[in-house]
Amino acid sequence: MILTDTKLKKISPKSKPVADVQVQGLYFFPSSTKIGNGKWLFRYTSPLTRKRREMGLGRFPEKSLKEARREAFEHRIAVEDGLDPLREKEIAEADARSEHEIPDFASVARKVYREISPSFRNPKHSAQWINTIEKFVIPQIGSIKVNELRPVDFANCLRPLWLSKPETATRVKQRCDRIMKWCAAHGYILASPVSVVDDLLPRQPSKRERVVHHPALPWREIPGFVVKFLTEGHLSSTQILLKLLLLTATRSGEIRGMNWAEVDLDNAIWTIPADRMKASAAHRIPLAKQVVQFLQELHNQRICETNLVVPSSRNTPLSDMAFTKFLREQNITSDVIDRHATAHGFRSSFRDWASENGFQRDLAERALAHTIKSSTEAAYHRTDLLEQRREMMQQWADFCLRN
Repeated sequence: MILTDTKLKKISPKSKPVADVQVQGLYFFPSSTKIGNGKWLFRYTSPLTRKRREMGLGRFPEKSLKEARREAFEHRIAVEDGLDPLREKEIAEADARSEHEIPDFASVARKVYREISPSFRNPKHSAQWINTIEKFVIPQIGSIKVNELRPVDFANCLRPLWLSKPETATRVKQRCDRIMKWCAAHGYILASPVSVVDDLLPRQPSKRERVVHHPALPWREIPGFVVKFLTEGHLSSTQILLKLLLLTATRSGEIRGMNWAEVDLDNAIWTIPADRMKASAAHRIPLAKQVVQFLQELHNQRICETNLVVPSSRNTPLSDMAFTKFLREQNITSDVIDRHATAHGFRSSFRDWASENGFQRDLAERALAHTIKSSTEAAYHRTDLLEQRREMMQQWADFCLRN
């Protein structure tokens, strides 16, 4: 049948479907109850799945024959171009829905933080991650939908920090990029706009230009410091741990968490488990004879309420500010003008001593548990050179305690 609007208005209910001769795949399905009424269907084979599909085009007489033919013809062209009209319709509807569901930056930032925070090992770092976003970014762009954000928006947030606090600015930028990449992965945007922010801001000083080393006590002054502050009289918990930190060249957190289960006095080895190390790899430290003797005395005085070698008054690890407070109160100067020495700086003191006393770089770096940056080099280093380091650590202890 050659369809016309007049013929369609006379089709009786429950008649058989009628195919249009002008547009392949266009069908008219008469109503089952009312004369001159029905619905349009477009039948086609999906070029994606090779399956037969039916697409509703509306009802007659609300949609005329001319309108149905025009729409069906557009879908036929799409099929010939390799597209599935129903699939394209679903995508368009999803885009329309998502336009009303696009979240603002603040809600996404907090959601991303909730998802990734369980992976942070350091509670302080975890808090800093979201706090910097809350402080420097959300007040300016937190209420803006993520699909409306542009590189200039992030540049404006970072500009006050970019030169004055480059480290902080770089971290905030990285965190914003992580948030916007999450948005891209969830279909809210096509790509993160943060990656080009550098082009809108002045050049930052290089890492070498802005690096600030931990203020350290010059290594030649170590013996005098030890005899004056870590030997005479009754030593406090802070002084005891500071002495152990100095003689083992460890980090503050590692020494404050030192417990007897990690110490093998018979073999003079302290093994710090991976979960307490910065690089997440277990680290063995050969203990000098003086350190073993010192630990043995502490063990004899041990209170069994805790397994910590040197606990606080509450049987917990000492505060991370204990060393800083002590060094400031004693006015221990450093190699940085107008700065007091730091506990972490003693690692630099050890490293300088090792270099100037002829010890191999590899031994000194392993003593400090530094990660090998070259993956190729790391793959071939299967030993921690424990026994070779033992002589070095013994000479270091002899030097520190020579007075």
